[in-house]
Amino acid sequence: MTDDELIKHYKLHEDKECVGELYKRYTGLTFAICVKYHKDSEKAREAVLEIFEELLDKLLVHDVQNFRPWLHTVARNHCLLSFRSKKHQEQFIDNYEKYQNDFMEQDKVMYPEYIIKEENYKELEKCINQLKPEQRNCIELFYLQNKSYVETAQITGYTMKEVKTFLQNGKRNLKILMSEKNE
Repeated sequence: MTDDELIKHYKLHEDKECVGELYKRYTGLTFAICVKYHKDSEKAREAVLEIFEELLDKLLVHDVQNFRPWLHTVARNHCLLSFRSKKHQEQFIDNYEKYQNDFMEQDKVMYPEYIIKEENYKELEKCINQLKPEQRNCIELFYLQNKSYVETAQITGYTMKEVKTFLQNGKRNLKILMSEKNE
């Protein structure tokens, strides 16, 4: 069967063996892409498994015309996204450690605005984590990491229309969640 036939069969029957066949055909290519970005074969192997696990859902949603170039894009975006989220976590930890003493020494009576802002950020972070994964990813990329619509679409694999919808719905849901917390 061709790649297109395997994908069509998978979409109709959700037969995971079709994705297994694609895995057999494209493991080498995907591994090479992941090694290029991770520079570590063990991390690259993990990334390949994660990518093909994601394909189970993505193939049902996306209309894939040319599987090989599409897979290349998915693999590249997966690697880049893992770097960005890891970098974001490291920056958060570095900033937390750097400013921890400043926050610990704050006197609530002398500096109430800092406490209010810090509490709002914590509430916002909790509310963001309550969003659906698609909305949370788009909100984090677009607003917290200052990515454009195009970059967000490329990283997530969603269409521009989907990105805009997830952002709009995510903002609305965040507003609702934040207002519930403040009541």
